[in-house]
Amino acid sequence: MQPVTIVFSARGHENVLATHKTTVEVTKEKHLTKQGDCILAVEATKAAEDLPDEFKQAAKKQGATITITFQVGELVEVVNAKGSPLLTFTHPTDLVVRKSSFVCGRTLAIHADKAAKDLSRKLVEKLKDPKQQVTVTLVVENY
Repeated sequence: MQPVTIVFSARGHENVLATHKTTVEVTKEKHLTKQGDCILAVEATKAAEDLPDEFKQAAKKQGATITITFQVGELVEVVNAKGSPLLTFTHPTDLVVRKSSFVCGRTLAIHADKAAKDLSRKLVEKLKDPKQQVTVTLVVENY
């Protein structure tokens, strides 16, 4: 099967902390409080429910792998994770990547090799600028 690739954009926010130990998130929301310590970017052009059916179906296959790439200028951060038959992709504003196996409507992928706290601090610092664009690339394979 061919990899299914989705590319979308989001932007930084002055309250980006990226210190959460088990998750990393992007959201369509415009506002971010300091409590949102897993959020890497806001004003995303995609959320869980917006992903194409082809991506959703592939990500739900047993053994699917999902690669999430965050590109900010010349900086690139890659998170490797797994799909699951339990994924529902129903949330209207959020996409969450989890180190755990917990699944809800916001979950994009599980068993990730990185959470927000593991991401490059250079990349996180750039994302504290509300004008900073981030390109998010999702690739599902091995389904």
